[in-house]
Amino acid sequence: MSSLICGSLAFDTITDFPGRFAEHILPDKVHMLNVAFLVPTLRREFGGCAGNIAYSLKLLGGEPLVLAALGEDGQDYQDRLDAFGISRAHVHVAPRTHTAQAHIITDRDNNQITAFHPGAMSHAHEKAVPAVPGLRLGIIAPDGRQAMLDHAAQMAAAGLPFVFDPGQGLPMFDGEELRGFVRQAAWVAVNDYEAAMLSERTGWSLDDIATHVRGIVVTQGAQGCEVREGGAVVKVPGLQAARVVDPTGCGDAFRGALLWALEQGWSLADASKLGNVLGARKIAHAGPQNYSITLGEALAALRQAYGEISTPATQA
Repeated sequence: MSSLICGSLAFDTITDFPGRFAEHILPDKVHMLNVAFLVPTLRREFGGCAGNIAYSLKLLGGEPLVLAALGEDGQDYQDRLDAFGISRAHVHVAPRTHTAQAHIITDRDNNQITAFHPGAMSHAHEKAVPAVPGLRLGIIAPDGRQAMLDHAAQMAAAGLPFVFDPGQGLPMFDGEELRGFVRQAAWVAVNDYEAAMLSERTGWSLDDIATHVRGIVVTQGAQGCEVREGGAVVKVPGLQAARVVDPTGCGDAFRGALLWALEQGWSLADASKLGNVLGARKIAHAGPQNYSITLGEALAALRQAYGEISTPATQA
């Protein structure tokens, strides 16, 4: 079994600001904003939503197939995918472009400011959804605008159920386009801010959206998540992380676990519990792809936090 991960591959430049953004941004001066933040730490990480989700899924023993684009400077990322045994057969290298790059500043309250250069991501639509035997699921994660539209339509046409995870790409689409994504998707995964924006742009409440898909999960950080599935609304409590170091990539870690569990036939609520386990593990480590966990460890942590779940857990 395998899942198709459509989204970005990027290099993340991550810095930490020891203060609070709110103490340096004057609300009555936002129309003439000119601020600088002294960041004493800086590191470059492998990132991008597709890369992060694939990493999480691979840790649990899944077989992710990445459909994404790299620039001419992306050899290091190709080598990393090879090192982790993640197929890059469907990774497109766009000539005369840079790999997508995110520059992220995180303050002491885990608020983040990000500048993102799409680079090769804007060419991701040049490679279509492949016809690969054994594909069970897919995910549309943040990517180039045309790639998200095309790949969603291609998966729907192929009968491949997928998670619609618009993330920071959501503002690129109008209401009709977002309603189209929802109609084609099997599941929707958003955080609480994105959920409000999705509802505002589509004109649909979350309950309305839930009628078009098998389920919708709204993540709420440390507070856990809210799941709408089968006409019911379930609140899944969050997990206490061992330590809070870096939130970058926590949502992607959650989604990798979500895909693994959905591949196994778990309910969306139980899949979200496993997602919380991976998110709590990730936030205790700097960078989106520097944590580790085995399937056995993840299932043990799941049972310790939530008890036995309603759908059978695969034995490690």
